[in-house]
Amino acid sequence: MILAVDVGNTHIEIGLYVDGKFQTSWRIATKIHRTEDEFISHLHSFLTLKKLSLDKISTLAVASVVPNVTEMLDKLSRKYFGKEPFIVDITKKLGIKIDYEPASSVGADRICNAVATFEKYGGPAIIVDLGTATTFDVIDERGVYLGGAIAPGLETTAWGLSEKASKLPQIVLKFPKHAIGKNTEESMQSGLMLGAVRMIDGLIELISKELSGKPQIVATGGLANTIAPHSRHINQVEPYLVLDGLIALFFRNQ
Repeated sequence: MILAVDVGNTHIEIGLYVDGKFQTSWRIATKIHRTEDEFISHLHSFLTLKKLSLDKISTLAVASVVPNVTEMLDKLSRKYFGKEPFIVDITKKLGIKIDYEPASSVGADRICNAVATFEKYGGPAIIVDLGTATTFDVIDERGVYLGGAIAPGLETTAWGLSEKASKLPQIVLKFPKHAIGKNTEESMQSGLMLGAVRMIDGLIELISKELSGKPQIVATGGLANTIAPHSRHINQVEPYLVLDGLIALFFRNQ
C-alpha cells in the first residue's frame, strides 16, 4: 500500500492506494507543530478502524504546501518506514512542462492537479480547486502548465467577514433560495455563495478566451460538490484530484 498525503494550509488529506488504485481516505486538521510520533498515532488509529496495519504500507508519497509538515513527514517516513519519502517538486519527472515564473513557486497541489487532469482529460483544461484559496490552474492541449489565478477561498472569505465585522456571524456555507436575503445569514449566503459562483464562472470565461480550443473544466476541493451544480461551466468533479496526481507522479518517477 502507498500512503498518499496531500498537505494543505487547513487540512491534510490522506489516501490509501493499492496497485495505483484509490481505496479510502480521511482528513485531519493541519497542525504545523505536530510531531512525527503524534502523526503516526493518527495513522495507526485510522488504519485500525479500517482493519489495516502500518506494516502494510510500503512507502509514503507527499504533496505539501506547508514546509514544517513536509519536514515532519520526511522524518516520519525515515523513522517508521525506513526509507526516504517521495515528495513532489519541480525536479521530479512531471510529464508536463511548467511555463511559470519562477517554476519553483508552483505549489505541489497545483502540480498534482494539472498532472491528474491532463492524464484523465487531456488539454486544454481549467482546474478549479476550492480550498483555503480558490485556485484556477490552466493546462494547454500540449500539456504545458500555463499558470492561472488565485482568489480567497469561500471559508476564508466567510471567516474574514465575521472576524472583521463584529455584527456578522459565522454562517453555514449553503446556497440561499433567493438572491435578496431576508435576514443577515441569508444576505451573507447570497453574497458569498452566489458571488463565488459568478466569480468562478467569470474567471473561467476570461481564461477560456486566452486558450485555443474549448477547455475541460474540472473542480476539486472540499466545496467542489457544493459549487459545481450551480456553475454554468464546471463539467467534472474530481474529489481526490491531488491524491490521484500524486500517485501518478510517484509511479512516473520509479
